[in-house]
Amino acid sequence: VQIVESGGGLVQPGGSLRLSCNVSVSGSDFITYIMAWYRQAPGKQRELIASILRGGSADYTESMGGRATISRDNAKNTVYLQLKALKPEDTGVYSCNTRPTSLPWGRGTQVTVSS
Repeated sequence: VQIVESGGGLVQPGGSLRLSCNVSVSGSDFITYIMAWYRQAPGKQRELIASILRGGSADYTESMGGRATISRDNAKNTVYLQLKALKPEDTGVYSCNTRPTSLPWGRGTQVTVSS
């Protein structure tokens, strides 16, 4: 199993990014997973941002204050995270995994919010 995240980068405050996460498992396995996005800010523990069921029902924590939208494409084994109105405190490494976590972590994708 391999998780590959992408889409991060340097963005100015107020900007947006769309992150992607591809999971290399069979499609029949992927649809059984509750997928989630996590964030690890510098010097802090990894925290849950959002999770999504196979059918698209999503759940969010307060960590992004309504500025993140999670979605998934089961045909592509891919989960997305749309980020908007980004703030410097959103800087960190964004990773995806199941909820609860059960797969080997990928490298994540770095998001840096700075002017």
